Order: sequence, then structure tokens, then C-alpha cells
Amino acid sequence: MKPIRVGMMSAVIAGSLLAGGALGATVFGAASSGAATNSSPTTTSATQSAPSAPAGAPGAPPGGKFKPNENKAHEAAESAQREAEENEGKFPTTSP
Repeated sequence: MKPIRVGMMSAVIAGSLLAGGALGATVFGAASSGAATNSSPTTTSATQSAPSAPAGAPGAPPGGKFKPNENKAHEAAESAQREAEENEGKFPTTSP
């Protein structure tokens, strides 16, 4: 191979390596992972009370007091545990 051609191929390979590294760092970087995790264990026991939501919880009204959805269609699809949590004034921790 001619020396100019070897230099050109080396430059192309180095450029693609740098571009791939930059793309990988962008896609898999720590700043792009925005998963919200909850470290508290979940239980299905009816005897334990559910923890109340923190003041800045997503979906909570600005005043911090939970206001349940009393729409008849929503209430029909709601579990008994969730309804009990709503009646106690707690932020529900169960799915509908």
C-alpha cells in the first residue's frame, strides 16, 4: 500500500473511533439516565400502613394535601386498598 493511502485509512479509522466514543458517551452517559428509583420495599400485607408521600411528590397538589378522584368511573375501577388509602387522606401507594 502507498504511504499516503495508509495515512488516509489511519485517519478514517481514528475519526470513526472518536465519533463512536463520543456517541457512546452521549447515549450511555450518567447524565442521560433519569430513572427514578424507590429504595423502600413494597409489601402486600394489609396490616402494614402505607407511607405517606413526601411534600414534593409528583402529582401531589402544591398545598401538600391529597385530594382523591371521586369520579364514578374512576371509583368503579379502584381497588379496596386504594379506596381505603384515599379515605384516610393518604397519598395512594397502590395501582388503581
